[in-house]
Amino acid sequence: MATKVITGKVRASFVNIFQPKSINGSDPKYSISLIIPKSDKATIGKINAAIEEAKQNGVPKWGGKIPPNLKTPLRDGDIDRPDDDAYANSCFINATSQEAPGIVDRKRVKITDPMMIYSGCYIRASINFYPFNANGNRGIAAGLCNVQFWEDGEPLNGRVKAEDEFDSLDDEDDEDFLD
Repeated sequence: MATKVITGKVRASFVNIFQPKSINGSDPKYSISLIIPKSDKATIGKINAAIEEAKQNGVPKWGGKIPPNLKTPLRDGDIDRPDDDAYANSCFINATSQEAPGIVDRKRVKITDPMMIYSGCYIRASINFYPFNANGNRGIAAGLCNVQFWEDGEPLNGRVKAEDEFDSLDDEDDEDFLD
């Protein structure tokens, strides 16, 4: 399918892929923001080609032509998120799904621990682009299909892992606290 893309290495943000979440009273959805370095020309090229294909698929929905003010999912982090360093020199896509995405590790083993995929880690994602025409809004949306963990990254929420924050304790340390 020409509208489906498997990304290269991207950074995960706003991760809601284990539990659907309602935004402003809408139906609960699984969602993730994919931060794509502008240097990843291969992934951005595949995404642009898939968006173009989805536009052609949308022509019948849009009265026989592509609307001039069509909303598309690939956004520029330097323009849309100028105050967020995580989005600097990157593009991003917000992908959603009503169904739970498949989530696997590097060896394709299913991940069930929600702490494994977090805002700041690096992943690959499969996303499907499709046209929509709802409530006067017309555009291309990004549907989240599956996620594969690539590697850990610095958490975007500023939180430090417990194993990085504390020293290990010895039995002698118990005596120090009792004094």
